[in-house]
Amino acid sequence: MNLEETFRYLGYKGNKADEQTLKLAEECWQELEQRAEKRSCHQEFPLSFQDGKLDMGCFQTKSQALEKNLKGCSRVVLFAATLGVQADNLIRRYSHVQISRAVVMQAAAAAMLEDYCDQVNQEIRQEYEKKGLYLRPRFSPGYGDFSLNCQPALIRGLEAGKRIGITLTDSLLMMPSKSVTAVIGVSPAPAKRNWNGQIQAVSDGSRQNTKGCAACNKTDCLYRRENI
Repeated sequence: MNLEETFRYLGYKGNKADEQTLKLAEECWQELEQRAEKRSCHQEFPLSFQDGKLDMGCFQTKSQALEKNLKGCSRVVLFAATLGVQADNLIRRYSHVQISRAVVMQAAAAAMLEDYCDQVNQEIRQEYEKKGLYLRPRFSPGYGDFSLNCQPALIRGLEAGKRIGITLTDSLLMMPSKSVTAVIGVSPAPAKRNWNGQIQAVSDGSRQNTKGCAACNKTDCLYRRENI
């Protein structure tokens, strides 16, 4: 039950929640644990850099931020995860009868999804490290200049609709709404971030920060984690 992350999404930024809100957050987590249908899928694709574009097999894109993240990589893992439609149904139901609970449920679901992604990414990372390979921080469409227009091709490449039920609206919003897609670089060396947020390959075996905020240069974001 990641209440700290839940309150970060609620914009508390280190401020302590009152007992009533704390109890509400705990109840929301308990409901989500009972109803959420956590599912994920991933697949490896070749990566090449051609004419200023990143070619990941099932789609191409131009993105300086993503290119920095993937520097030194020759392959990528495309990743998707979701909490399923029941999480959406809970939020929708409470939005009609108890707005305060719906707001906290939204935040708890976002925190739960992030935790689930971290858990699955750690499992994938361990698989690759057995082969002497290392993963970069996951980087999602919408971060920096990585366009959301890549979502349809990314989801098709993963067959995420058939495998875990993720679809897109005409405006490129994912359904279920508590879903994530991402690109994860595969490198022969571990990586770390330098002072200006770029990714650098290192040889000392240190583990990189895998949180999404580590891959995003938007330092004034309301929901940005501290100390990354």
